[in-house]
Amino acid sequence: MRIPLIAANWKMNTTITEAISLVKAIQPELDKVTNVEKVLCPPFISLSAIYELIKDTSVKLGAQNVYFQSKGAFTGEISPIMLRDLCEFVIIGHSERRQYFGETDEIVNKKIKAALEIGLIPIVCVGEALDVRENLKTEAVISAQVQNGLAGVPANKSIVVAYEPIWAIGTGKAATGEQANQTCKLIRDTIAKLWDTMTADSIRILYGGSVTPDNISEFTSQPDIDGGLVGGASLKANDFVTIVSRTARVRP
Repeated sequence: MRIPLIAANWKMNTTITEAISLVKAIQPELDKVTNVEKVLCPPFISLSAIYELIKDTSVKLGAQNVYFQSKGAFTGEISPIMLRDLCEFVIIGHSERRQYFGETDEIVNKKIKAALEIGLIPIVCVGEALDVRENLKTEAVISAQVQNGLAGVPANKSIVVAYEPIWAIGTGKAATGEQANQTCKLIRDTIAKLWDTMTADSIRILYGGSVTPDNISEFTSQPDIDGGLVGGASLKANDFVTIVSRTARVRP
């Protein structure tokens, strides 16, 4: 049975002081929810401080990015080895990394392999732009992202996939539950063909893109959506706690 997962992607927001305050506001309430996995993904500068706050709680820690080399002359990058002692999860291939920093499916593939090799659980992001959806090319684009991203990766039930339609990220325009589930099922079917049905049925697939307390239940009530990758709403303590709590009620 797939345990729901709600991950908070704080993106390039919060100072260390602000991050600590936010964690202190949400951690006691998040600990009360036992049937949902909770992951916080703050900026790199706050990982160590937040690790100390949540290491003895049910809340888990993730990074927003990782490089695919373990060490070397790569100024400004963070390697899997540097994250291993702090994090369990790492976001890979977010649309903003693809759009603003030129990450390709090949780079995403290298990062997934590097993360898995060191024991980190990748949250692999895939998604399509508005013109792709309007031109009815969603299936081809999403399938290619999944296949290319996981190429040469052995079947692994721990990997998490997040479907984030680019046209819904930060726009306030979320997909409907039915739209999101249709694409999440496509992702699951693609993984089944790439690996096997048992692995595909075990992998958690999240929805991300203007997730709010008001619409989270619409997504998590769908059969192929196992939680959310939450952006803006995760920076608001009450909103994020509500999202986790409502997920628990929908997926007991």
